[in-house]
Amino acid sequence: MNIAIIGGGPAGMMCAIKAAENHQVTIFEKNEKLGKKLFITGKGRCNLTNYCDEREFLKNIVNNSSFMYSSIYSFSPFTTYYYFEELGLPLKVERGNRVFPASDKSSDVIKAYEKKLKDLGVKINLNYEVTSIEKVDGKFMINGREKFDKVVIASGGISYKLTGSTGDGYKFAKDFGHKVIDQVPGLIGINLKNNFSLAGLTLKNVELKILKDKKILSREFGEMLFTHRGISGPIVLTTSSKINRLKDFEMYLDLKPALDPEKLDARILRDFHENQNKNLENVMKSLLPRDLIIYVLEGADISGDKKVNQITKEDRESLVKTIKNFALKFDSLDDIDRAIVTSGGVDVKDIDPKTMESKKVKGLYFIGEVLDLDGLTGGFNIQIANSTGYSCGINL
Repeated sequence: MNIAIIGGGPAGMMCAIKAAENHQVTIFEKNEKLGKKLFITGKGRCNLTNYCDEREFLKNIVNNSSFMYSSIYSFSPFTTYYYFEELGLPLKVERGNRVFPASDKSSDVIKAYEKKLKDLGVKINLNYEVTSIEKVDGKFMINGREKFDKVVIASGGISYKLTGSTGDGYKFAKDFGHKVIDQVPGLIGINLKNNFSLAGLTLKNVELKILKDKKILSREFGEMLFTHRGISGPIVLTTSSKINRLKDFEMYLDLKPALDPEKLDARILRDFHENQNKNLENVMKSLLPRDLIIYVLEGADISGDKKVNQITKEDRESLVKTIKNFALKFDSLDDIDRAIVTSGGVDVKDIDPKTMESKKVKGLYFIGEVLDLDGLTGGFNIQIANSTGYSCGINL
């Protein structure tokens, strides 16, 4: 059987590897090399997967996690880890169970895929842009001239367009009658309306909370940083994927999540007792980053040059409340071209979760980021690519 795979990212390469064990396979890649987006992931280190079990993996899938059930149990994160080590790629596990190549080079991950593809005789067409796919007399025509028995769409999303992710797969899906869910950025920075001058300030051990109608929808603890546009960093990226389709919500930062209001008040009282004749803004330096103090005091409606011995109980209550609920005014998510992953894509309701075959068109398959599937940071999105690619490949 003659198989065409459109896209040479991790999903396409894994699918080709498994399919080539039984079929003739050709990869069509519009870039000059395979794995172009993979090359820049993890800041060039490539967070290949997350060393966790299947249940933990599914908890980290934001959209349509149930669709992943079959493929993740077929090719789990643990299986992925040992599979790549068997390909000759030494791996290591870091904080948060993140898996990286021992060399810290994403190029070594790509080389592992490429060597296996070569060993299996997969034909690779680089610098080849697929502009049309048609089904004629039971065969698929690529660009009106090359015939294949089956076609796999693995062309990715629309983030990082310079890597070739320009949404081609969505067009092909629509051409064959598939519903495509609107795309929004996932794992992206958040732009704020607040007029902060805090670019470059990093905060550790803070909690970012999302509320709607006084109900907490999300809370993420860890590290973040301020940018020229707003905020970014690990907990912000995670939060962005949870709110990218929400409207009318509130966002707050707990600057001291380890202290409940009573303990925080006691801490502030202790600082005040030791510095009664000093200005409030100077005393606050032991509690908060210097550049942040002016905005916290502004939120609490207290003058920074007010003497500590003049601070009232009401002032202190306002200060505690502001530190525990520092208001961030949401403006927008950053541009989708800077997003780590695309949220949205081909509606999985029309895809067989075991084989990745279209329920509408026999012989047509969709895998990886082109599908309406996305996960949180930590290697989960590349695992989606590998698992869907594997499931498709073995079932072709």
